[in-house]
Amino acid sequence: MLLLLGCGVVANVALAKTKGFAGGFLMVNFGWGLAVFAGVVVAYASGAHLNPAVTLGLVANGVGEFGQGVPVDVLSVVTYIGAQLIGAFLGATGAWLAYKQHFDDEPEPATKLGVFSTGPAIRSYGWNLATEIIGTFVLVFVVIGFGRNGDASGLAALGALPVALLVVGIGASLGGPTGYAINPARDLGPRIAHAVLPIKGKGGSDWAYSWVPVVGPIIGGVLAGLAAIPLLPLLG
Repeated sequence: MLLLLGCGVVANVALAKTKGFAGGFLMVNFGWGLAVFAGVVVAYASGAHLNPAVTLGLVANGVGEFGQGVPVDVLSVVTYIGAQLIGAFLGATGAWLAYKQHFDDEPEPATKLGVFSTGPAIRSYGWNLATEIIGTFVLVFVVIGFGRNGDASGLAALGALPVALLVVGIGASLGGPTGYAINPARDLGPRIAHAVLPIKGKGGSDWAYSWVPVVGPIIGGVLAGLAAIPLLPLLG
């Protein structure tokens, strides 16, 4: 659901002949925020773990359960991250199907790739990595801050709206340099979909950059989880 709606809003803004063409970056920000809202609502059973950076950040923070009755261990971490990647792949595929004719009419391969995955406005791997670390640190640190008022085991305990607004804010404030992946599965799953789907005139999948939106969010999420231990006291 996250990637279906998230890739969908980018397609609506970027691809030729859509109703939302040239709707602007703020439309993308709000679309992604609402995609997170929908994803959190329907992923309640897992603790709404949609993002490996959040999952690993919570591990670093020392949580005992991801969701009700789901203990934190190697198996659950691997299962969660695998499911996040599969879900991201399927969501991106659904967005491609919804916009199939517009993908066919879009002349620019880079625009088609941009629907699926992020890319830097100015390519500088070190600075791009720093941007993704900072953006994801904000995401995970604030998510843990939300949870400090009660159950800190996952996003579902927070309610969907605060997390959605947080993602809108990160996109509007920190999303300009890299397109704010802030989620390894959000970028890698759709990038794989772009590589394997029969998209007309798609070009390459920019694998040279693909490590940045994976490594950066993981570092940012883990740092946020560790920093929250001394900086965000648990209430209640």
